[in-house]
Amino acid sequence: MKITKTICLTAQEFPPDVGGVGVSAKRISLLLQDLGYQVHVAVFRSVFRKERKLAKAGEFRRSQCQTSEQDGIIVHRLYPAIRSTVARDQDYLMDIYGQLTTLHKQYQFDVVHAFFINETGFLTTMLAKENGLPAINSVRGADLHKHIFDCQQQKQIAWTLENSSWTTFVSRDLMHRAKLFTPAITYKSSAFLNSIAPVDFDNLPTPSLVNKLRGKVIGSVGNFRDKKGIEYLLDACQSLKTEFTLLFVGEFVAKEREYWEQELANSGLQDKIVITGKISRDEALAYLPYIDIFTIPSLNDGCPNALLEAMLAEKAIVGTNVDAIGEIIEDGMNGFLVNPYSSEELTIAIAKFINRPLLRQAFGKSAKQKVLQELNPAIEQNNWAKVYNHVLSVSTHPEVEIFAV
Repeated sequence: MKITKTICLTAQEFPPDVGGVGVSAKRISLLLQDLGYQVHVAVFRSVFRKERKLAKAGEFRRSQCQTSEQDGIIVHRLYPAIRSTVARDQDYLMDIYGQLTTLHKQYQFDVVHAFFINETGFLTTMLAKENGLPAINSVRGADLHKHIFDCQQQKQIAWTLENSSWTTFVSRDLMHRAKLFTPAITYKSSAFLNSIAPVDFDNLPTPSLVNKLRGKVIGSVGNFRDKKGIEYLLDACQSLKTEFTLLFVGEFVAKEREYWEQELANSGLQDKIVITGKISRDEALAYLPYIDIFTIPSLNDGCPNALLEAMLAEKAIVGTNVDAIGEIIEDGMNGFLVNPYSSEELTIAIAKFINRPLLRQAFGKSAKQKVLQELNPAIEQNNWAKVYNHVLSVSTHPEVEIFAV
């Protein structure tokens, strides 16, 4: 009789939370569940702005673990105690770690798996080391693109990478950087792309702002912040002569609000810009059929789900040659690739699509074919099966050889 292995994924967000890491964590949880694993997800943050704000307002609480079930996945949302207005990060982290340890004692996990290494990786790997468990860490993007430049986090990131049983990456660029930073992972790491299931765009609701779209619709989807390169897209659109709408499906992050208000005002495009604000994933998907040219001008971006969704929707795509965007888009075949930070290259690529509907259609069909054939869930599931089979085999039989994905 086959014994079901119990795994615990850790992530800083999980649906209904909005965010790419949460979407990926849910997708991968379901893939692992389909492979026969009992899947738990522990959701917690390692940034405590909310807790400090509550403490200053005089709102204190005990630590909390809220457990629920989502599609057969057991979800534990962990919240640290708020006891003081002068609490430091280690006070909160110690509390979260205590809750993780309690979960392991209760459910006896066979393997733990952290998403987004600098938020959840350290605590997850420490739990694994103290309890003799294999630990998988998944680098998603900003953890090595942004947080690696924080001197206070570098040692923690390096320790986590060195002590991980296996590390996965969503792009070869990210894996290359990690190997330079921590050579020890060279023979215990692999890079493979996110996947996406087919979407029935015909049965999505009509989005609320469709009546504001005029001319060619140049669209971008996401949580718009520093890494998205939106200022270069604004510059690129200033020289377009045709009638168009610049559609932003999503919201600009609050901490950068003043900067983006300034950039939008200085662009001179206010009468051409439509911003949806924070909306559900279904409504965001519903806007894709109304977009003529999908742009993703990121400065760095891991493997963005928004790109895969646009490809499924048969959109003509202009993206930057960074991370998985540069690995997925074949320049001149299923989209155009430009260099990051280049408004001029963005302008040229967008202009190639503006008045050429047959070219947009041909590239869109090629993009959809690529995502259906090479980025489907069965391929990603097979990659995860190899990773899990390996780390579980090595934990039982240390002499097992390294494999390559």
